[in-house]
Amino acid sequence: MIQTPYYLIDKSRLQQNMEQIATLRDTSGAKALLALKCFATWSVFDMMSEYMDGTTSSSLFEVKLGREKFPGETHAYSVAWADHEIDEVLANSDKVIFNTVGQLTRFETASAGHTRGLRVNPGVSTSGFDLADPSRPFSRLGEHDPANIEPVLDRISGFMFHNNCENADFDRFDEMLNGIEARFGHLIRQMKWISLGGGIHFTGVDYPLSRLAERLKRFAGENEVQVYLEPGEAAITNSTTLEVTVLDTLYNGKNLAIVDSSIEAHMLDLLIYRENAKMAQTGPHNWMICGKSCLAGDIFGEFGFPEPVQVGDRLSMQDAAGYTMVKKNWFNGVKMPAIAIRETDGTERLVRDFVYEDFVAALS
Repeated sequence: MIQTPYYLIDKSRLQQNMEQIATLRDTSGAKALLALKCFATWSVFDMMSEYMDGTTSSSLFEVKLGREKFPGETHAYSVAWADHEIDEVLANSDKVIFNTVGQLTRFETASAGHTRGLRVNPGVSTSGFDLADPSRPFSRLGEHDPANIEPVLDRISGFMFHNNCENADFDRFDEMLNGIEARFGHLIRQMKWISLGGGIHFTGVDYPLSRLAERLKRFAGENEVQVYLEPGEAAITNSTTLEVTVLDTLYNGKNLAIVDSSIEAHMLDLLIYRENAKMAQTGPHNWMICGKSCLAGDIFGEFGFPEPVQVGDRLSMQDAAGYTMVKKNWFNGVKMPAIAIRETDGTERLVRDFVYEDFVAALS
């Protein structure tokens, strides 16, 4: 029995997403790169690399991880590269994507001979959160004016557009892509490759995958470009749980249960965006599930259970892969969840545990 808390990656569930990605690749001609900013647990990269074309990054360390652990292409993007990073970035990548014309110009000599791209901000997105909206006012994420981009076309061979965010609406995706073509089409047609980024929730239930494939294939054909997608959550959605144990219960106007985990330390995105965790069960007994850190708002959410929650009960927080393991931290010195894998035959194995020495090593 693996000691809680731990993240449990279910390969059978993960494979369902991978098969959706494989279908989209085959029918659209698009290539799929895993977005390491969302999920970088390399213990399952051997499996994922059978269905995907490589990785894309947001930092030097992610570039190096992608090159080292994930066969295929390694795309290097960052909001800003530092002088002391650029040589390692180029040595470990197949393509480097600059966020601005200024960065492209700054590293033009260093990156000569390397496949280069530029991030373009189309000014529209599907984000419902200002915090995550790449097209928010005064956004620093990419060049937005075609007039600024045109003079550097001879230095690059591709663009990256990233303006979808948990977008499960194909019609909205199509509408935004039409807008991108209308505004930037004369530039796109001079490129060899275009990344449309991540955030397209095409592995969701009832998503019209065939319509997406047709639209991507048409975009690629009409503009004579190779299309890339950068799925993050689409690759790993519903594949992983956070397994926790109830340590204590109390009543203070509501039934409260304290577990051996922390939303701030182990599912930080839920705290940032003020969202509840997900649990599979339902029932008439309502309980607030709370984390063990000292933060008053360390609360996973309120859920219904078939029976009253008791000390020692095992709970599973659903859909716990995206932006969790990459953001886990040592707040309060709460033990980081271990990482385990459930194989397709149902057996579970521990692949990484975290101990006191890891806590000490993260400090000085």
